[in-house]
Amino acid sequence: MTATSAAEPVLLGVRHHGPGSARSVRAALEQAAPDVVLIEGPPEADELVPLALREDMRPPVALLAHALDDPGRAAFWPLAEFSPEWVALRWALEREVPVRFIDLPAAHSLAMAAEAEAEAEEKAKEAEAKGAGAAVEGAPGEASAEDDTADVRVDPIGVLAETAGYDDAERWWEDVVEHRGEAGGPGADALAPFAALAEAMGALREAYGDGGHDRDPVREAHMRLRLREARREFGDHIAVVCGAWHVPALAQRSTVTADRQLLKGLPKVKAAVTWVPWTHRRLSRRSGYGAGIASPGWYGHLFSSPDRPIERWMTKVAGLLREEDYAVSSAHVIEAVRLAQGLATMRGRPLAGLAEADDAIRAVMGDGSDAPSSLIHDRLVVGDVLGEVPDDAPAVPLQRDLARSQRSLRLKPEALERELELDLRKETDAGRSRLLHRLRLLGIPWGEPTRSRGSTGTFRETWLLCWEPELSVRVAEAGIWGTTVVSAATAKAASEAVGAASLAEVTALAERCLLAELPDALPVVMRALSDRAALDADVGHLAQALPALVRSVRYGDVRGTDGAALREVALGLAERVFVGLPPACAGLDDDGAAEMRGHLDATHQAVGLLGQLEADTRPGGGTADLRSRWAGVLRSVSGRDAVPGLIQGRATRLLLDDGQLGDGGAERLMGLALSPGTPPGDAAGWIEGFVGGGDGGMLLVHDARLLALIDGWLTSVPDAAFTDVLPLLRRTFAEYESGVRRTLGELVRRGPATTRDPAGAATDTAAPGFGPGLDRDRAAAVLPTLRLLLGIDQGGDPARQPDNDLTGVRT
Repeated sequence: MTATSAAEPVLLGVRHHGPGSARSVRAALEQAAPDVVLIEGPPEADELVPLALREDMRPPVALLAHALDDPGRAAFWPLAEFSPEWVALRWALEREVPVRFIDLPAAHSLAMAAEAEAEAEEKAKEAEAKGAGAAVEGAPGEASAEDDTADVRVDPIGVLAETAGYDDAERWWEDVVEHRGEAGGPGADALAPFAALAEAMGALREAYGDGGHDRDPVREAHMRLRLREARREFGDHIAVVCGAWHVPALAQRSTVTADRQLLKGLPKVKAAVTWVPWTHRRLSRRSGYGAGIASPGWYGHLFSSPDRPIERWMTKVAGLLREEDYAVSSAHVIEAVRLAQGLATMRGRPLAGLAEADDAIRAVMGDGSDAPSSLIHDRLVVGDVLGEVPDDAPAVPLQRDLARSQRSLRLKPEALERELELDLRKETDAGRSRLLHRLRLLGIPWGEPTRSRGSTGTFRETWLLCWEPELSVRVAEAGIWGTTVVSAATAKAASEAVGAASLAEVTALAERCLLAELPDALPVVMRALSDRAALDADVGHLAQALPALVRSVRYGDVRGTDGAALREVALGLAERVFVGLPPACAGLDDDGAAEMRGHLDATHQAVGLLGQLEADTRPGGGTADLRSRWAGVLRSVSGRDAVPGLIQGRATRLLLDDGQLGDGGAERLMGLALSPGTPPGDAAGWIEGFVGGGDGGMLLVHDARLLALIDGWLTSVPDAAFTDVLPLLRRTFAEYESGVRRTLGELVRRGPATTRDPAGAATDTAAPGFGPGLDRDRAAAVLPTLRLLLGIDQGGDPARQPDNDLTGVRT
């Protein structure tokens, strides 16, 4: 059973995803002209073979097999345009030659993988119980260090490269296989390279046995059985395309009884197989078919450009760099080609490879910089190609409904990450938003919400979209919830509402249901929300749940959903927070105070939004009352002695921001908090609560009196207590931007500036750089420009306007 024996099947040993192997396979098939082609792959995919000839099937694609009772247990067999298996498949279909897959059925391989994982977990538990840590000897896929008969896992290409004197297996493979051209040229024996490779693999198998690949004997037994079946059906004129490592095992003499004995008692699950799109980026990772190739884009280029590959590659690179505004000319291309070829000659290589091309591009087109090389690697060497499969390929009903929604919303899956801006006032964009939110609820993160660089209104959404092949498995998993996206999302939301462990989880789920527009799920979620809100007496839980609930009311208004029930629950929740918050803030330790500060901020924001929603819904009623009650709660918190300084300071700051303290109110409260009778630690916590956060620094920059109070307190802290309060103060001021910290330091260094009136009495205290009053002449100089920017009618020639007329710009 050698590649050159006419009386035996032709065994074409290949390296998966190798363009040189793919070209050699095509030439060998042309020469051998077999009656049937057998390919390494799951036999369940035999019925899917005809789809590979369709025009709407574009590689890279993959065979996806998953267990029907556990869709998350899945395996992939990816195929690219330059994969030998894909070339053999297309060659056979174009000539109407039968094709069969001969690897171990997915029904067995998936079950064996599950058993191996369970065994590994059990061993890990035993080792942990014995104090052996997480390292488990003899875990699946690795040979036990204590087993003298076990071989280490062997990389056959690496061993051959090392034998040939190469320290890089990829470079050896390129030199020996990928740069061979079309099987040595016209008239050459296309089967000879496979015979030589089979001989080399035979020597390796004699030395290393199964090489530590413990499943290979079982797989190869099944391949031999399938080969015998094909010989009985089609005769000996057969071609087998498989990994080169398996060729010696398929060529060896073995009885049917022995092979069946290896397969006896194998675990089995019900499995389904289909075609799914794949990406070049996924081909560069370790998954299925040994697909860990580092440069799929480069390999695709070698396969599609058998002549002058370096010249064509440099032209592609130049086009990409020009698109990115790099100054690259034809002279750069010519010089880079010459340099790459010269480097190949110096290094003793038959042709320039990717390493020589990269070095030449860095030197000639990048002026020694790695920046262009990173771009080229991402966009060309790896690439963002996403394959396509026919719409009528076998799929779960949920996948078909998702595909219909993608077409109707003109939302095409792409491998390249891209930003999508949505205007929810447009029906198509609103539909896209609903679809993306429903998929996220189902655990299919095709898109992730992100901050918009433009408008931040409630009618705007920004998403980052990127389709990964694994999402096909997520879709299959989500199929247990329903046959359409909306029905599946509704069923899962209802299930999560019943099983939610906390009130915050239910309120977050209500928000997601509104965003996804799942009206049938809302009644179940609302019942769970009401039940949990009535039973939960923890103020922290209530405060944590309120923001999401208020956002849900807002999203309901924005999307035209009736949020009356949610609004009533939110108002009731707010009232309970108002009552329970002051006593809940007393007697907290540092960690509890930090957590409560977050609840305080979140509640403050939620009350402001809820008050605005009430004003929009019921003009003239409820808004001022709601906010005034909340201000009363903050005053109570800020004046309680048992409340930690961190929370007192934060409550004071929120009152100041809302204009509830009046003139001098903040200075009075700060003076009390920083009085000599207050322990330094509590005072430092008060400062952190009051001026902590990114905007606290600007408050001190523009209010010299508050800065002077803090400065005076800090200078009076005893030496013994200073080291205790220093970490708190450092944490507070470290949150400010560097420019704000620099300005504060300069203001403190200069000290306060005191001005005096003509009678000699001290007047305003102003920080250096800020005048004690309004300079009307300087302000009037910018009025024409300011009126123009604000669109205010200047009423004639600005030169005739009074220089000190500031009435037109008051707010």
